[in-house]
Amino acid sequence: MAQTYTSARSNRIPLVALALGAAVAVLLGVNDRRHPGGAEPVKLGFDSVIEMKTVLSFGIGVLLLVQLVLALWMYGKLGRSSAPSWVGPVHRVTGVVAVVVSLPVAYNCLLAFGVQTYEPRVLAHALLGCTLYGALVVKVFAVRNRSAPSWFLPVAGGVVFAVFMAVVLTSAVWYSAQYGFPTGNQY
Repeated sequence: MAQTYTSARSNRIPLVALALGAAVAVLLGVNDRRHPGGAEPVKLGFDSVIEMKTVLSFGIGVLLLVQLVLALWMYGKLGRSSAPSWVGPVHRVTGVVAVVVSLPVAYNCLLAFGVQTYEPRVLAHALLGCTLYGALVVKVFAVRNRSAPSWFLPVAGGVVFAVFMAVVLTSAVWYSAQYGFPTGNQY
């Protein structure tokens, strides 16, 4: 009986995490309606907002690829050798850095500019951005909860990676492919 209760409880953890993550995503999506004039964009010392967003997003993309390689190594998917003890901490640090670096970009996208619908790519980018922070809530649940099912953490990590990379691809990569890497003063 105790085993059944524990199993049922651990199976509910992903559902609770998904519900909270979905709430965060929806709240981010509707939050821009509370700022009709928008917030003041930040440039963090760059010549333009687009330059700041593009450079930071490319940096995030690199960190995501490092995260992917380290995760594959930790899960034994890169060959026969097991990952050294430093791989886990480096994986965590690069993940935290990627999220922290994403915050000024998200601030500009979600608060200064808001969810915009004038083009399908822009709408998809905005919805992916909101989804990303909801997925991060789910991932934190997966990392912190030891009684969750064993599949929960790798799936949550994979979803965060995929959504994060989709956000980068629909912004910095798209912009640079269309207009070249920004050199400042775009807006």
